[in-house]
Amino acid sequence: MWKRDEAVRPPQPTAAPTPSHVPEATPVRTEPTRHQERDMVNIGKSVIIKGELSGSEDLTIEGQVEGKIELRQNILTIGPNGKIKAQVFAKTVVVQGEVTGNITATERVDIRDAGSVDGDLSAPRVAIADGAHFRGAIDMQKGGAPKAPGDSKSADVKTATTQTSTSTSTPTTAPASTPAVPATPGVR
Repeated sequence: MWKRDEAVRPPQPTAAPTPSHVPEATPVRTEPTRHQERDMVNIGKSVIIKGELSGSEDLTIEGQVEGKIELRQNILTIGPNGKIKAQVFAKTVVVQGEVTGNITATERVDIRDAGSVDGDLSAPRVAIADGAHFRGAIDMQKGGAPKAPGDSKSADVKTATTQTSTSTSTPTTAPASTPAVPATPGVR
């Protein structure tokens, strides 16, 4: 016979499997975060390094480094107190302090508003924040590709300070078919 209570109730067995999937997904998401935290190294304000610095972990420098820094597969962050006089090679370089020397990155160079760079930049993506200081040339060749034969006559862009916050993905050198015109600081 038909019972009113059985017709109104939703079936119970289908709700039970759903909660068993939620706990399995949570550890998978948190594990990469724990792994990334272990691969981060900090060099404090009072540390001074002279010579070559290399590694396979992300690095934040708040102290002073003179010489050469190689973190080709990792992120290098120059903190607000960092003072670097070195050639820098990394996957991504974030500058909040001072760098004197050339920077080569395989992915990106980011100079923040309080950052200062005196040297040439070579990276496929370059971002310079409003108020940042930059003096040097920028080469935005993708993946370290060699320059085209006609590009050797084009002029590099030289600026004393940069006051823009735009990021561009076009090369800063003039194409081979047009005459090179030197850039005027402060004029775009």
